[in-house]
Amino acid sequence: MAKYFDVHPETPQARTIGTVADSLRAGALIAYPTDSCFALGCAMGNHEGLERIRSIRRLDDRHHFTLMCENFAQLGQFVHIDNAVFRAVKAATPGSYTFILPATREVPRRLMHPKKKTVGVRIPDHAVTRALLAELGEPLLSSTLLLPGDAEPMTQGWEIKERLDHVLDAVVDSGDCGTEPTTVVDFSDGTPQIVRQGAGDPARFE
Repeated sequence: MAKYFDVHPETPQARTIGTVADSLRAGALIAYPTDSCFALGCAMGNHEGLERIRSIRRLDDRHHFTLMCENFAQLGQFVHIDNAVFRAVKAATPGSYTFILPATREVPRRLMHPKKKTVGVRIPDHAVTRALLAELGEPLLSSTLLLPGDAEPMTQGWEIKERLDHVLDAVVDSGDCGTEPTTVVDFSDGTPQIVRQGAGDPARFE
């Protein structure tokens, strides 16, 4: 049964955030809010958590997982990013964008695209997510909480707990965070390619 945490959307309670971070370090898989819908998340080194996300969403090995990063210093540890790309990405963050970039050796191979050796990264603009990342001290391995057969991601924490109680360890709820996922921009070859149009304005990359 998943634990349920009700967190203030603008001033998240430090004790609750600490409890959630501890559970992630101990191997938990959680549902949590972002600036563009709910996501599934676990610690980056949690191999079982990764497989649980694949199972819940029925994903194949070509799916790009996202490393949810607190800031650019953290993001730079996990992807190769040249000056031109850095400027473009920095101008659009924090925000509702996911960027696909070549992964560094810090990224476990199982998180990379098997052929391209790339990974998704993003810096969210959501107080709860940022607080959790700061407390955790490392990126959250994440994937949009969009279930097979559903047209849109779920928006209510109570509904997530009701439907996924048996496969999650915790649900962090800070209210409705929308149904539109991030805009995904592939920078793996140095030039921007819009892979998915979402909450972030794609015009700056077109």
